[in-house]
Amino acid sequence: MCSWKANSSRDEQFMAEAIDLAYQGRGTTAPNPCVGAVLVDGDQIVARGWHTRYGQLHAERECLAHASKKGVDPTGLTMFVTLEPCNHHGKTPPCTEAIIEAGITKVVIGTRDPNPVAAGGVEKLQSHGIEIVVGVLEQQCKDLIADFLLWQDSHSPFNIIKMAATLDGKIASSAKKPEPVSSPESFARVHDLRGMVGAVVVGGTTFYADNPSLNCRMEQLPPDFIQPFGVVVTSRLPEDPAAHTLLRKRPERTIFMTTEIAAHSEAADRLRSRGTSVWPLPGHPGGLTLSCGFERLRYEKGCHYTLCEGGGRFSMALIQQGLADEIVHFVTPRILGDNTAPAAYSGRKSISMADSVDFRIIKTKTTGSDIMLTLRTK
Repeated sequence: MCSWKANSSRDEQFMAEAIDLAYQGRGTTAPNPCVGAVLVDGDQIVARGWHTRYGQLHAERECLAHASKKGVDPTGLTMFVTLEPCNHHGKTPPCTEAIIEAGITKVVIGTRDPNPVAAGGVEKLQSHGIEIVVGVLEQQCKDLIADFLLWQDSHSPFNIIKMAATLDGKIASSAKKPEPVSSPESFARVHDLRGMVGAVVVGGTTFYADNPSLNCRMEQLPPDFIQPFGVVVTSRLPEDPAAHTLLRKRPERTIFMTTEIAAHSEAADRLRSRGTSVWPLPGHPGGLTLSCGFERLRYEKGCHYTLCEGGGRFSMALIQQGLADEIVHFVTPRILGDNTAPAAYSGRKSISMADSVDFRIIKTKTTGSDIMLTLRTK
């Protein structure tokens, strides 16, 4: 028996729990998707699991392992899982086999697996008499694997724009001093994001104005943690590398994406002599083809995620070039009221509302005095 989108508020509550669990694996499961699962007995969740790291147990098997640890017999129970259980042998055996062997009688699935190699779990489970419900919180479960879908269909990493702005959309004062805009709690969330990405990317304006470190400064970092690459997109390379924190502290983890001319200059040679990479991109100053550099980040440096923390013009360039896969936008309850202060997104002229770039909000969260919005394109 298979029903589609036979949702109830109870089913949605259980699936929402599975989704929250799945997000805990974001960053470490790449290039696998994030998946969460809960085991339900009546109206109670009795076991939980999520895919914690690439190569480790999938969410369904983690959930069953948790049940075993607690002494819970899964026979006759219901499992909620955000993604269709896999039906193939990869680094781990098929999750369908574990579900069947456990004696589970009903599986509620958020969304089907788009990967043809792993798909077929629904049919396999049905052939063993297991009741299937598909489509509970389906859009949220699809949003959960948006990164996985992008890796399947493109050569790009999953690019996240981070932006912090006042209520009137300003990211700094007109003096452009490196002053905090948002709360300390929001600042901490930014470092959580830096902790899951392979590269932190800024434009030249941010690099020269803020002298950033572009590293992760979470309070507790795993012993095997590797700092993200610091990436600067600019047509003007620094003449004195020692004047910049990033180039003093970790030049070998720094990459400049620049014009063909700048990449063959004496300034580029000075950077390379310190172990810094300088990558030429097609295009012209102010109009570089960024996709070429991002593809190199993925395939040469193993970056499945990037966090883009540039200013308004750089962020808008990413959006216009189709490279903004997610925006994490912190709205702080402050107003500058200064028309000359830099805006969160800028660089276009004479644009009507009909020509706006539309997004949808997939998550909201309060961080200190701010609101953290997570957005995706429509």
